[in-house]
Amino acid sequence: MCTTKEIITVFCALCGKLLNMDREKALQLLSRHLKNENLLKHCLASEAIMRSLAKELNADIEKWGLAGLLHDLDFEKTKDDPASHTLVSSRILEDHGIDSETIKAIKGHNAEALGISRETKLDFALAAAETVTGLIIATALVYPDKKLESVKIKSISKRMKEKAFAKSVNREIIKECEHLGIPLERFIEISLKAMQEISHDLGL
Repeated sequence: MCTTKEIITVFCALCGKLLNMDREKALQLLSRHLKNENLLKHCLASEAIMRSLAKELNADIEKWGLAGLLHDLDFEKTKDDPASHTLVSSRILEDHGIDSETIKAIKGHNAEALGISRETKLDFALAAAETVTGLIIATALVYPDKKLESVKIKSISKRMKEKAFAKSVNREIIKECEHLGIPLERFIEISLKAMQEISHDLGL
């Protein structure tokens, strides 16, 4: 006969499975917490890159995609307090049954403000992916047609070296793609292609 503790453990495990989130539910959650259109597009771009990186590395595509999609879930609530960014998200995501590795990676993309370290491939992938979106978009916007389809890999690589261009984009974090065993140029190629594939959703 099961003890009360064992019953509670099994119940919690079942609840966790029931709470696991698919993309549709993640989008609904995102839309409840984020209203800024550009921020929503940033999350979609991050998701697209993360899914492509997962394919490249034979990782869990759905899991990596959700990490990209939900990484800035609390940004509108915490934008004036960087040290709390992702901490609010982590509590929300725990309540929705998101696994601890994904939550750790989401917190890890704000590692500098939280005083923690990135350790896993998922950690490094998310930080590099969500950061490179800014550089790619900034590069697209200097083209006459402002379209992602016009952007070339070499253009982004060139902008990487121009410190005055898109100054808020941390190049060192983008270079953390190398922790995945992916050279920078290949990472840029994967990221650009991923964003080009959803250019309609991004309005670029």
